[in-house]
Amino acid sequence: MFSSVRKKMFRGDNVVNLSDVRYLPRWIILGIDILILIISLFLSTYIIEKISPREFIYHEEQTVVFGFIILINVLFMYVFKTYAGIIRHSTFIDLFKLLMASFCTSFVVGASNIILLWISGEKFILTPYLILYFITSFMGLFLFRLYVKEFFHIVREYRRSALKKRILVLGIDEQSIAIARAILDNPSLPYQVVGFLTQRTDSKRASLLGKPIYSKKRIEENTKDDLIIDGVIVIKEMMSKDEMNSWVNLFLEKDLRIYKSPSVQKLRESDLGVSIKNLQIEDLLNRRPIKIENEEVRTRHFNKNILVTGGAGSIGSEIVRQVAQFNPALIVVLDQAETPLYDIELELKEKFPQVRFKFVLADVSNKYRVEPIFEMYNFSMVYHAAAYKHVPLVEENPHEAILVNVLGSKNIATLSSKYKVNRFVMVSTDKAVNPTNVMGASKRAAELLVQSIQNVEGNTTKFITTRFGNVLGSNGSVIPHFKRQIEAGGPVTITHPDIVRYFMTIPEACELVLQAGTMGKGGEIFVFDMGDPVKILDLAHRMIKLSGFEPHVDIKIIYTGLRPGEKLYEELLSDDAKTLPTHNEKIMISKDPTLEYSEIDTLVNLITKASIKRDKTDIVRILKIIVPEFKSNNSIYEVLDN
Repeated sequence: MFSSVRKKMFRGDNVVNLSDVRYLPRWIILGIDILILIISLFLSTYIIEKISPREFIYHEEQTVVFGFIILINVLFMYVFKTYAGIIRHSTFIDLFKLLMASFCTSFVVGASNIILLWISGEKFILTPYLILYFITSFMGLFLFRLYVKEFFHIVREYRRSALKKRILVLGIDEQSIAIARAILDNPSLPYQVVGFLTQRTDSKRASLLGKPIYSKKRIEENTKDDLIIDGVIVIKEMMSKDEMNSWVNLFLEKDLRIYKSPSVQKLRESDLGVSIKNLQIEDLLNRRPIKIENEEVRTRHFNKNILVTGGAGSIGSEIVRQVAQFNPALIVVLDQAETPLYDIELELKEKFPQVRFKFVLADVSNKYRVEPIFEMYNFSMVYHAAAYKHVPLVEENPHEAILVNVLGSKNIATLSSKYKVNRFVMVSTDKAVNPTNVMGASKRAAELLVQSIQNVEGNTTKFITTRFGNVLGSNGSVIPHFKRQIEAGGPVTITHPDIVRYFMTIPEACELVLQAGTMGKGGEIFVFDMGDPVKILDLAHRMIKLSGFEPHVDIKIIYTGLRPGEKLYEELLSDDAKTLPTHNEKIMISKDPTLEYSEIDTLVNLITKASIKRDKTDIVRILKIIVPEFKSNNSIYEVLDN
């Protein structure tokens, strides 16, 4: 260790080139150091004269003595290269060099003083004066470097803070204080905490972590420029949905950026910069999740064989993720989309190495391809999420909707019954209620078919249907579409200014599926309390403002007109349906009209033949017989309703 220190001391490899204008040349540093030494001599002289009136220099020429001391000191400065370092980056090595130069100077001058005493019988300088000079010169040199370093640190921090976003932390509780402290302790983050924000009015003169506390009223009465702040950090878990919406409305009105931070329990300091993100529209639409009886769900899946059709899709893949947590014996993931199936295979094998998976590339409409899978594995649960769901595409290709949504559902349901699967759970949609498009009608036909199999003689499988609203972030849904349009600079396209939709999150939707699979007795359609519907225009406004833009100014909004089969409002219950409560207040059972299996099976066979012939008009005509409430809207098939 000492040899490495000695090498650094004598090497002087931190030399500053004169051409580098950002740093002072070495000769200027040496000149300043010599000036400090001269000041130290005069300061020591002043102090000694005040303390002791007797002569402290025995030599006749005081200037010669001073010159000798300075010469020796400069010599050791050269030896130890004390002037060679960049002062703003001074380290312990630089301090050690200064100490050695001052000590060696005092030693040599002291030794010369003793030698002169032996030769001539008198000293040329008092020893206390030499000690005082050693102290003052070393302290002067050290403080010079310390002040320069601190000055550059202050300038650097000022420049950094000028580039940082000035933010308030919402809340004055322990969670908020902990998040603020974590940000303050991490200078590399692009945020500067300038205060706290609270709804309370009794904290005007108080402060936290040396930062002022702002009241909500102060934010309401001032502009963003008056407050000199850029944004606010919120901890989403600490607020109800209504509180969050109230604050967000205020922040958006004041053009403040909104950042979300996880709770302290979820926060990892090393990932603090990654953990703080822009607030997304999903955070505002997200609600408290359904409470799942995990023990019952675990029992249904633990050490069992599970099939998930459409397992590479948004809903199907999340079902697989949630089921995998309950340690099943096998999960068969079936999908016809090759690339998404491969992607989910890579993800699941990495995330759940202890779970056995089987990935099957197959089309549910091909019974001869699917049946061997039922023969090979003794499935306990089947989750049927495979379906075509995009309204305009399906409206143009009704034959494909029938083959996948209706025939595919029939294949999976009848095979489940044939091979004694304990429970079959189908994912449906709110578009199946009073459908105005082929997609919704095809899903309603599938519901009727699945329900009818429940009462077939000899059936032991419990057939359960779950009905959803729109799922946040699913493939092709409106929110990712709006995000892409905003990132591209607009315009954001909306079909109609009055269109509204229900929303739920993907995990929330899949929790409903798992819950329904455990509570169903067979033949039910479970619907979810979706809360209040969301106006798509309001959704677009909020997304634009959350992205830091002004609607109709930075990002245009244009209306494209309702698409074929699209309606303004979605319903979760049909007009003549009744609901029954369950033990979960968020889940209800819809008592919709049903058909006998023989009746609907005949119609399904008929519509399947029409689909094979690709006769669009005939397909939709038969579909309207199966689903009498199906009334086409903004579609070429409206003529069939007359």
